[in-house]
Amino acid sequence: MKSLTPDRFLQSQGFGSRKECQKLVLAGLFSFEGEIIVDLKRELNPLNQSEVGLEFSIGGHTYFFREKVYLALNKPSGYECSASPQHHLSVFDLLPDYLVNRGIQSAGRLDQNTTGLLLLSDDGEFIHHMTSPKHHIHKTYEVGTRDPITQDQKNLLLNGVQLRGEPGPDKALEVKILGEFLMEMKIDQGKYHQVRRMIAATGNFCETLRRTAEGNLNLESLELNSGQWTFLDKYNFHDK
Repeated sequence: MKSLTPDRFLQSQGFGSRKECQKLVLAGLFSFEGEIIVDLKRELNPLNQSEVGLEFSIGGHTYFFREKVYLALNKPSGYECSASPQHHLSVFDLLPDYLVNRGIQSAGRLDQNTTGLLLLSDDGEFIHHMTSPKHHIHKTYEVGTRDPITQDQKNLLLNGVQLRGEPGPDKALEVKILGEFLMEMKIDQGKYHQVRRMIAATGNFCETLRRTAEGNLNLESLELNSGQWTFLDKYNFHDK
């Protein structure tokens, strides 16, 4: 990556327009690797040998330069995966402004009543990879049902159920019955309300839905409470 002037450096990290970032620098609020920088023409090389770049601070708050950001969020119920929500809060309200200012997007969506693992990034190629049907990203859900789960319903999900408007049956990769009203279900597609529709096609009803894993990432290992988020290294992510 080429060197950046202080204002372009801060702008790339989501700290405002170029003019706003120039004011931060001239006010002596920006330091890079422990050195206060006030020269707007100073050339800074933000990356070291890893994906996470060198340390900088704004007003005493420390950050690390990231050319692209990759986030995992444990989405709570009642939040929409939209920057312009219609009826609920936005998942972007759970993130700091400087990340939202970078133009991050969610890699796919969870409806407002669905909770669990949600990936976000400002890397367009990553978003496309995660949302393109041809990549068959594995996603695991914990499903709470209205009626008791039967072996016949499990078999239907594994063998494939026909959803309205779809050309052919959709099947689960794995189904585990965890309790009378609780199952774990893995799919490799991301159609609109797919899990809820598949459960309905078996004659049951999905009361609660929580995504517990996507690719090789899972909420248990990430140790995120509801509403919490963390940075990810994209090179540690695998589709299955």
